[in-house]
Amino acid sequence: MLPISSMSALSPNVCAVQKLIGTNKKYFTNCKQWYQRKICGKSTVISYECCPGYEKVPGEKGCPAALPLSNLYETLGVVGATTTQLYTDRTEKLRPEMEGPGSFTIFAPSNEAWSSLPAEVLDSLVSNVNIELLNALRYHMVDRRVLTDELKHGMALTSMYQNSNIQIHHYPNGIVTVNCARLLKADHHATNGVVHLIDKVISTVTNNIQQIIEIEDTFETLRAAVAASGLNTLLEGDGQYTLLAPTNEAFEKIPAETLNRILGDPEALRDLLNNHILKSAMCAEAIVAGLSLETLEGTTLEVGCSGDMLTINGKPIISNKDVLATNGVIHFIDELLIPDSAKTLFELAADSDVSTAIDLFRQAGLSSHLSGNERLTLLAPMNSVFKDGTPPINARTKNLLLNHMIKDQLASKYLYHGQTLDTLGGRKLRVFVYRNSLCIENSCIAAHDKRGRYGTLFTMDRMLTPPMGTVMDVLKGDNRFSMLVAAIQSAGLTETLNREGVYTVFAPTNEAFQALPRGELNKLMGNAKELANILKYHVGDEILVSGGIGALVRLKSLQGDKLEVSSKNNVVSVNKEPVAEVDIMATNGVVHAISSVLQPPANRPQERGDELADSALEIFKQASAFSRATQSSVKLAPVYQRLLERMKH
Repeated sequence: MLPISSMSALSPNVCAVQKLIGTNKKYFTNCKQWYQRKICGKSTVISYECCPGYEKVPGEKGCPAALPLSNLYETLGVVGATTTQLYTDRTEKLRPEMEGPGSFTIFAPSNEAWSSLPAEVLDSLVSNVNIELLNALRYHMVDRRVLTDELKHGMALTSMYQNSNIQIHHYPNGIVTVNCARLLKADHHATNGVVHLIDKVISTVTNNIQQIIEIEDTFETLRAAVAASGLNTLLEGDGQYTLLAPTNEAFEKIPAETLNRILGDPEALRDLLNNHILKSAMCAEAIVAGLSLETLEGTTLEVGCSGDMLTINGKPIISNKDVLATNGVIHFIDELLIPDSAKTLFELAADSDVSTAIDLFRQAGLSSHLSGNERLTLLAPMNSVFKDGTPPINARTKNLLLNHMIKDQLASKYLYHGQTLDTLGGRKLRVFVYRNSLCIENSCIAAHDKRGRYGTLFTMDRMLTPPMGTVMDVLKGDNRFSMLVAAIQSAGLTETLNREGVYTVFAPTNEAFQALPRGELNKLMGNAKELANILKYHVGDEILVSGGIGALVRLKSLQGDKLEVSSKNNVVSVNKEPVAEVDIMATNGVVHAISSVLQPPANRPQERGDELADSALEIFKQASAFSRATQSSVKLAPVYQRLLERMKH
């Protein structure tokens, strides 16, 4: 609780309070929480109160008057802990101690905290005030003065009841808990100590996490799983952890086949259990908004709250919270949190946008590859790829699907440009790395990998097409390109497009050639040198699949000039001409079908004029320099003559 000293209208000694609308909950806030204005999704109202130890003065701003210090007993009444004060008075020994000399700290439960205790618990305390009640109150006390700036995260204070420890957690959002009870009002000074108001009656903690698992009936399956994994050593050792403990009900919700597989696989079982253990103790009262917390397994869980419910990954699956142990805190959960690392490929796909592809694999009789212990990487097209329907299941489709399975468990971050991957279908696939995409042949990765127990799932943006023959083989095998094949042969480029390489060919269809004026076409086909020049302009010197294009790529051609390749609204264009069909894969490149014959810059009328103008400008520059050097205009004649000759052509 910090004074708002910078707000002159309220200062001095005024503290901000966020009150949760519809409840009695208050949060004495600091600047770290001001921006939220919500607690667990519910709105708060900001109000202002005098900071501890101060009071208002009529006609004065803020709370300028310091209250005289009282002893601990009287200070309990000042902070509103009147029930704690009443119970202190009932014991024979504690009130004189609180009024006498010494230095003490008391974490005093609020009146609401006492009234929320189960009736049988409260009855047992007040029926034996000089033993049960006295011991309970002494457990809330420390025999020295402890202010909030000393309350560090993970520390333990020694209480005045049998030297039992009180666990302190001080969270980054400013919330402090004492045995998971939240500090409501802190640092109320007394002549013989300090009072902190808390929201629960706390009790001694004697068992570690492992011991609590062993005595709770609802943890029967968890108990067996922990024993089989060898994690009991961790859970009974030192440290501060949060165990999201799955109940028997949580285990019963998953298919028996899945449960038996995991229980019978020590590595998967350990990953499963580690995914339920957070690296630090996290009490429910500390969570006022969403937090990303890392598990021992290395995954991240979104821990949040909705009203009074604690949520995991947005689900209110916690049935019992804040069961404190000597080495952390346990929250009971009613759903199992299975990490990807413990799942089969089938199970990974269940949580992904690839269900249609998985059905195809199943129909093709390939299920054993997706549920066994084979090391694989599955290239699964996303559901939107099949919006117009799925291919029929036949031998050809099955072979294609086998080529969507890589013979190794990969991670995309280790893939590199030019890498080749072996498929179960016997093909070799190439990896292409572009500035904004990572592709395998014509298909690019559309989502982060999901790495399972044996297999990894890559979500792909289209069905993959394995390369079938060289560029020339592809062109010869497609009747649309018969005129292009004849032109390539006439130009002497057959060998080039047959040999090993990395080519992107923008292939004009027969219609593209037929659209040329007949005279121009005949002239072109009769001039092997000019024909080769134009055809080389259609061939890029690297492989560029459609998924790697982005907004604009300037691709150098074999002719020397650059092609401008762009993609907008899923339409690929080259030199602003739309591509009719993309990504016909070849072993030495990729073919894109186009409906026009591209003209190199030097062949375009406008660009020829631009080139001539540039040449003229350069010649005039040379002439001027020459004139200045010789101081003679006579010797300029040959220069101008050359210019006139070039302009004639």
